[in-house]
Amino acid sequence: MNDRLVRASKYMSLLLRHQPEKVGLALDANGWARVADLVSLTQKGGVRLTRELIEEVVAGNDKKRFVLSEDGERIRAAQGHSIEVDLALPPRQPPEYLYHGTASRFLDSIRKSGIVRGKRHHVHLSPDEETAIKVGQRHGKPVILTIRSGDMWRAGIPFYCSENGVWLTDEVPPAYLSIAEDVKS
Repeated sequence: MNDRLVRASKYMSLLLRHQPEKVGLALDANGWARVADLVSLTQKGGVRLTRELIEEVVAGNDKKRFVLSEDGERIRAAQGHSIEVDLALPPRQPPEYLYHGTASRFLDSIRKSGIVRGKRHHVHLSPDEETAIKVGQRHGKPVILTIRSGDMWRAGIPFYCSENGVWLTDEVPPAYLSIAEDVKS
């Protein structure tokens, strides 16, 4: 993704996941905003979005962070919100194992408390180790945690799968995870 698209993607993430009020954008209860509103409200400053640029970001984002409605009139972030939204995802049985990438400096806390969602609505889990490594690298020396998600599901802990394939849950207790200390990045 070129610099123009990266800049637009980051601005869209800010507005659709964290601070819609920055430009006066209204999100509905499920996190959807009108594309026309996003375009018009960003013309005053920040990154000036156009419908074409938004569509290019949605199509070109390798992580599929954004979802357009079927009619193309509404947009939302797939997950990662720090503001109150209900993505209306049904509970879904996860694979037996999921993965979480983090940095080695967080291991002591994770061993003690498990993986907690922090300021976001859910803990984000990857279906494969490669994706988890990429996530962990963003935070420092990567460490991959293997989650016994099948056991969690059978214990009654709900999981959800976002439109871009990221698995979500409220927390991962320490009893359900193991840590791969030596990651080759």
